This record gives sequence, C-alpha cells and structure tokens, in this order.
Amino acid sequence: MSRRYGETWVYESLVGGIPGLDLSRTAAVAIQVILFQTGVLLLGWYYGLWSAVLAGTVAVLVAAAGSVEMHRLGEGNRRLSTPPAHKRLLFGSSIEIVLGILAFIGLVTYLFVWDVGLLHRLFGPDPPVAAVYLTLLILWDLCYRIGTSWWSAVVALWRAVNVDLSPSDRARARRLDAENVAFSAIQLVLVPFLWSDPLLLGAVVGHVVAVAAVCTAAIVLS
Repeated sequence: MSRRYGETWVYESLVGGIPGLDLSRTAAVAIQVILFQTGVLLLGWYYGLWSAVLAGTVAVLVAAAGSVEMHRLGEGNRRLSTPPAHKRLLFGSSIEIVLGILAFIGLVTYLFVWDVGLLHRLFGPDPPVAAVYLTLLILWDLCYRIGTSWWSAVVALWRAVNVDLSPSDRARARRLDAENVAFSAIQLVLVPFLWSDPLLLGAVVGHVVAVAAVCTAAIVLS
C-alpha cells in the first residue's frame, strides 16, 4: 500500500524520506539493532561497563520491537476505511513526537536532578560521556515509542466514539487496539532493572495500565 507523508509516523517519514535510500522495514530495523547494539558492546568493553551491557541490550531490543510495532500499527490504521480526519489526527498532527519529548524531558530530569542513583549504578560515579550519550539516544527511542502508544490509544478512543466502521473494519480496529496494548506492554521487560527506582517503575507500569484502559474502552465502544 502506498504511503503519503502526512499519513505516516514521523519515524516512518524519516526512514522513507532520505534521498537515495530505499530500505525495507526489515532492513531499517536490522540496521537500528546493529548500530545500537554495536555501540552498547563496544562502549561496555572499552569502559569496562559490563553491568550496563545487559540493560542496554534489553533496551535496544525493546526499541527494535517498538519499531516493528510502529510499522504494523501504522499500516493497519492506514488500511482502515476511516475519514481523512482520523488519519490526520493520528499521523499528520505528529503529537506522538510531542508526547515522546515530554516523556524524555521527564526522564532526563529524573536521571540528572531527582535521583542520579540509576546512572551511578550503571556507569559508576564518573559516567563516561560517550556511554551517557548512547544511553540517552536509546532512551529517546524508547520514549518516542511510549509517546506513539499513548497517542494511538487516545486516537483509537476518538475513532471509537466518532467514526462508524463496517463490521470488517471494526474487527480490524479492535485487533489494532489490542496490539497497541501489547506494544505498550513490551516496555515491561525493563521492570527488572527498575526495582530500585520506584518512580520510574511506577511510570512504566502506569503507562501500560493507562494504554490498556484507554484501548479497552475503545474496543468496547467500537
């Protein structure tokens, strides 16, 4: 199915909009994993930060799974016979970027102002600049996926209330909403690394619960 920019996530637009670069979705995700994971392993080896490598690897895999799910949710929503207003709201508004930025700013504030304990546990009392840079890059990726899941849930509820769908599209929309719950639940694999940080733990679990609640409401109202 052809994709018009304005009917794609910002992530999809970036991947598909680079001149001269025609990557399949599989190739784009594979490159993402290779680059991030290579960085995690090299920096872990160079600085002797093997305690951070496991957490970094899990975060890379979560981000990659999020990329796959974004492609699936994007394509699925484009296939729905919904009015242009739905797709403009979901894709054209780029609200997922705004929500991702807000989540990322909150996370950075927590890590560097509220409680630096997590950074010290991962990198020691004098964190290497390169390791922190890569960590923030991966965390931004995760926050962007969180923002996308939030916005998908909100728009799904709007769609359920305001758009009449055919029986086949209604069933497809419900599957997409259920998949968005799974999309958010991927973040739960980070929980074992957050036991000592109840605020971050609560934020991740709360995110999943909130998305599940809104998507469930959308499914019921569809």
